[in-house]
Amino acid sequence: MTRARCAPEVLFDLSLDVDVHAASLSGSGETATTSSGSSRLGPGDEVTFRARHLGLVWRLTSRVSEYERPHRFVDEQVRGPFAAMRHEHVFAPDGVGGTVMTDRMQVVAPLGPLGAVVAQLVLRPYLRRLLRGRAAHLAAAGETAG
Repeated sequence: MTRARCAPEVLFDLSLDVDVHAASLSGSGETATTSSGSSRLGPGDEVTFRARHLGLVWRLTSRVSEYERPHRFVDEQVRGPFAAMRHEHVFAPDGVGGTVMTDRMQVVAPLGPLGAVVAQLVLRPYLRRLLRGRAAHLAAAGETAG
């Protein structure tokens, strides 16, 4: 959960901007290419991310499967390294003119029991740190934008 001093609409829109996403993960060399050619994702759009994480180059394509502006959206992996990945983004007014942003990510690792152990010990803590860093970047961008 991250708090930002801006309206939910601002954070919602920034969260769907792949250029802002790539900037939030610039340390990994993140790039993003959308199916629509637009930098802002909408319902049904797909985006392919390419980045270096944990010493490996990862490629993941996800689709915006649920879209309820400005309250929430969900993106789900359609191609990539995981058996499954679902990321829900929730934006709620905080009652004092700002927003509480919550990320809920579910990842199922490949490789059965071995993958589950690696996911628990390595992947989940790494993804938590990534999401926290991305959320801090979005909050700062949202507060600057308005």
